[in-house]
Amino acid sequence: MISRSFIMTVVIICIAISISNAQQLIANVYGRNTQSLNGKWDAIIDLYDQGRKNKIYLNKKPEGKTDFYEYAFENGLRLNVPSDWNSQLPELKYYEGTVWYARRFDAAKMPGERLFLYFGAVSYRCRIYLNGQEIGRHEGGFTPFQVEVTNAVKAAGNFLVVEANNTRTKDAMPAMAFDWWNYGGITRDVFLVKTPAVFIEDYFVQLNKYKTDQVDARVQLSETAANKNIELNIPELNVKQCLTTDQNGMVSVSFKVKNLERWSPAFPKLYKVIISSETDQVEESIGFRNLYVKGEDIYLNDQPIFLKATSFHEEIPQRQGRAFSEADAAMLLSEAKALGCNMIRLAHYPQNEHTIRLAEKMGFLLWEEIPVWQGIDFENNETRVKAGNMIREMVIRDKNRCALAFWGVANETQPSASRNGFLKYLVQTCKSMDTSRLITAAFDLVRFDKAKQQFVMDDPFIKELDVVAVNKYMGWYHQWPVSPDKAIWNVAKGQPLIISEFGGKPCWGKRAMPI
Repeated sequence: MISRSFIMTVVIICIAISISNAQQLIANVYGRNTQSLNGKWDAIIDLYDQGRKNKIYLNKKPEGKTDFYEYAFENGLRLNVPSDWNSQLPELKYYEGTVWYARRFDAAKMPGERLFLYFGAVSYRCRIYLNGQEIGRHEGGFTPFQVEVTNAVKAAGNFLVVEANNTRTKDAMPAMAFDWWNYGGITRDVFLVKTPAVFIEDYFVQLNKYKTDQVDARVQLSETAANKNIELNIPELNVKQCLTTDQNGMVSVSFKVKNLERWSPAFPKLYKVIISSETDQVEESIGFRNLYVKGEDIYLNDQPIFLKATSFHEEIPQRQGRAFSEADAAMLLSEAKALGCNMIRLAHYPQNEHTIRLAEKMGFLLWEEIPVWQGIDFENNETRVKAGNMIREMVIRDKNRCALAFWGVANETQPSASRNGFLKYLVQTCKSMDTSRLITAAFDLVRFDKAKQQFVMDDPFIKELDVVAVNKYMGWYHQWPVSPDKAIWNVAKGQPLIISEFGGKPCWGKRAMPI
């Protein structure tokens, strides 16, 4: 007999999937035929959430003297896209609620061409309307999504509306409380993407986790088309693989390479990779490296590596707003380079693609995580589905970036059966898509055991992880129980351990105690 709880779980998952209008993300949007929809968008601040009720996405105009419409996009507020709304208008600095965005665009479409609206991110949840019809929804403020509009666009005068809402809720991620600014708006690039009818939808090209001369590759067409020709070229390595898709429109292959120069922070070598089908071609730069754990060490290219890392939020201090451009990425990453870092933890959410790609070129290893931060409702099945969607969107977008070394599944969560099941689901989701990275999470559970005179951590879940990380603000939130030079850290024995956050005890102008 099927239990009621099982039925409810299935219903919740089906509802979440139907609401999200989830579509398989197109790999490497920045290497495609795109039309930018960035720029000034008309905007309406909807303080009382009346816009949907009044159907302002229709943008109706009075036709008679007795017609009255309370909202209009024209001749009012205009906001930059991409950008958060908080930094653009003083009245919106602390705003939590709904803002409607609108713009018009033309879309010249050739026969046999498909069109997709692609959003790098909208914070936090949104609905998309095109020419008066709702065409998609998405939840999650830090990952991309797309909606096919091939049959919905006109050649000229398309009216695109985005209903964006950044209100915090218990079932969201992050939830009601978090330690960064609650930015709202269309915070990343918006594109109209043009593809052939059957196109190269996804691919994953990587060096084998342990073998220095074997590349593993997978290519997926947009349709389940069998016996289609695929060609994979890496010109600098004299690689030319001629392949044929299976009944699912997919092909997988492993092949040997000679004289491969592996990517590392000291030598961030990237190769041009060209993937061609009978109707499509995609090109981008990809690096190759080996990454694995041996005992308590992390090995990069068969050598243990000492990580010198910093962490930053996706924020530009000069304008007190979200970072979103290549220039913003260059500023933040240059500061990390000046510190002598070889790794960056992108806290506490997937950051924009400009940052990821430039970091790889500059030689940074990266830790990328989804915003499972402290007070998550781990008993809520719908929340679990949202987290799974977020981690899938993160991995799909960035899996070809060899700089990505760590997928992070959580930060500062408390042990419980529901927490353990929730995080295990995220680990399994990650590993089902990518086994070439290391799975990690950050914990704030280290305590000082007076009897043993040691720092210890009691959380059996760490055995599910490749690398354990701890946040401990000694001298900030906690006094040192012993002098730092006598502190013994008996934490995560047998596994690599990263100190992912720590506090500064000294005050300016006073002598610092070593940490």
